Amino acid sequence: MDAVIVEIRDDIAVLRLNQPQTMNALSAAIKRGLETEVPRLLADRAVRGIVITGTDKAFCAGGDITNMADRSAPSVRERLHQSHAWVKLLLAGEKPVVAAVNGAAAGAGFSLAMMCDFVVAADNAYFQAGFPGLGAAPDLGLALTLPRAVGMLRAKDLLMTNRRVTAEEALMWGMATRVVPAASLIPEALALAQSLAAGPATSLGLTKSLLNQAYNSIPDFLNEEAMTQAIAFGSEEFDEGVAAFLGKRKPQFRRRGPA
Repeated sequence: MDAVIVEIRDDIAVLRLNQPQTMNALSAAIKRGLETEVPRLLADRAVRGIVITGTDKAFCAGGDITNMADRSAPSVRERLHQSHAWVKLLLAGEKPVVAAVNGAAAGAGFSLAMMCDFVVAADNAYFQAGFPGLGAAPDLGLALTLPRAVGMLRAKDLLMTNRRVTAEEALMWGMATRVVPAASLIPEALALAQSLAAGPATSLGLTKSLLNQAYNSIPDFLNEEAMTQAIAFGSEEFDEGVAAFLGKRKPQFRRRGPA
């Protein structure tokens, strides 16, 4: 059984962690699948958005404890650096990434959800840091992404007390984009991804890049903003947007297939 399954629906890739017997914990096989599929999908010009979800009752229950026999510092650092390759791509890639959280998002699964651009959670989903229960530190970027989403005090609460957060509280705190009935999770996540895919890909990618630099110094950020807008104004999509505005019609940004 493939540890990671990819299904293409129109121009959206649904990437599904597929080891339900371990609640889709990040086993060596799942990590290999992410290392392969994330760069492939981000490089595929026919794919304009990605939805990440889990099989059955869990999104991802965190790291696979059975895969951590070698706990020496060099081994741990090497494993994390390998994972950081695809983490960086999800965080910085220009394509929109939607997490469809279908159940438990714990430990590294919490990290995986928070590195996505949008989080659609089933009403029975929950989020939990997990790391304090093992005596571990947060990883896969969670101590970076979580405070940016909820603020430092709330991030400390979640990462240091290890308490479980319901989907509704996650929505209230800004960890989830929306909460939907479990039965409609994938359709809702796909609809969101497809609406983004129909938008101006250059503009959305540049917007994500700017948001990732929101904590730079003011001069550095404004310099980057000027460069970003220069790129956007020079794009075919901006030409279409202006023409549609002047023509009082809806813009047609979506490309058909690979460019």
